[in-house]
Amino acid sequence: MNDLDMDSLLGGAEDEGPSRRRSRAPSRRQQARGRKRRRRTRRKGAAASIIAVVVIVGILGGGGYLAYNWVRGVMIPKDYTGQGTGEVTIEIAEGASAGEVAQTLEEQGVVASARAFVNAVDAAGKGASLQPGSYVMRKQMSAAAAVILLDPEHQVLRKVTIPEGNRLSKIFTTLATATGKSVDEFKEAARGDLGLPEYAKGKLEGYAFPATYQFPPNISASQILTRMVDRFNETAAKDDLEAEAGKRGFSPHDIMTIASIVQAESGSQDDMPKVARVIYNRLALKPPMLLQMDSTLMYGLNKYGIAATNAETQSNSKYNTYKFHGLPPGPISNPGDHAIQAALHPAKGDWIYFVTTDPAKGITKFTASEDEFWKLRDEFNRNNQ
Repeated sequence: MNDLDMDSLLGGAEDEGPSRRRSRAPSRRQQARGRKRRRRTRRKGAAASIIAVVVIVGILGGGGYLAYNWVRGVMIPKDYTGQGTGEVTIEIAEGASAGEVAQTLEEQGVVASARAFVNAVDAAGKGASLQPGSYVMRKQMSAAAAVILLDPEHQVLRKVTIPEGNRLSKIFTTLATATGKSVDEFKEAARGDLGLPEYAKGKLEGYAFPATYQFPPNISASQILTRMVDRFNETAAKDDLEAEAGKRGFSPHDIMTIASIVQAESGSQDDMPKVARVIYNRLALKPPMLLQMDSTLMYGLNKYGIAATNAETQSNSKYNTYKFHGLPPGPISNPGDHAIQAALHPAKGDWIYFVTTDPAKGITKFTASEDEFWKLRDEFNRNNQ
């Protein structure tokens, strides 16, 4: 082999040398150093991953807590616990919805939120049982406790009993005493629109129905009287007053006038149909007979009594049935349903006279004889000496 060939071979060998070195297996020392580098790299990567996870969990955890509070605030409204403290009077208006009541309670500091109360009402199934009226509540009480106190049984009400046969003036005094309002307030209210039937001719006397009423503290005089007229209208509808009056040939106003006299003149409920019959019999006589009722005369004189004097019978009042024929201008009291029924359905009989011979015992005697009448008058005088 010549030198050129040898050089070519050697050169080729030199060209391939580096390639042979890269493919040569590393030494043990190099392998050890490589393993150490890889372990350090893995440890750094693991540590970085752990830190990243901690950071992510922290972010998610904090956001989750905030989100939980936000959702809780939306889904679970604010509410107090316990029965609350102090007192506050809440008025529920006629026709108020549960939502409107809830808003009032929140504004007055009774419940923490209107939504909490609405939820409590729904849970208790009391949405339809919220009744208008006044209620004594407490501040900062739970919504559930507030629902319990708004039961109609817990309403703040003033009970007022209006006896049958009271005149309007006496009714005003009774109402004023019970409600703390003035008599003048009721007199003024009586001139307003109370829902009186047309046949009442705008006059309340006779149409303030006697009964036991329960009024909330802040009710107005007009509302009280309207409620009494409403009660009369209910009774009139039940008794079919207009139709029944027409059957007897009288107006409903006439019937109420007769009923008021029956109420004033009767010693007992059993006497009422008989007293009514005496009134009808006197009105039907030809020529007509004066009613001569002390109760109507006393009303016209603004007095009370069961035996008019001769001087009193000379009064020019249109309510003086000793002087003027027929019925007085209107009712002389506010009769109850028994008197109205008696006026519509009088007893059968020919009586023209009656005398309450013993007022203390409520004994009334009836007769068709004038002679018998004078004997009954003497009996009355003996019992009232």
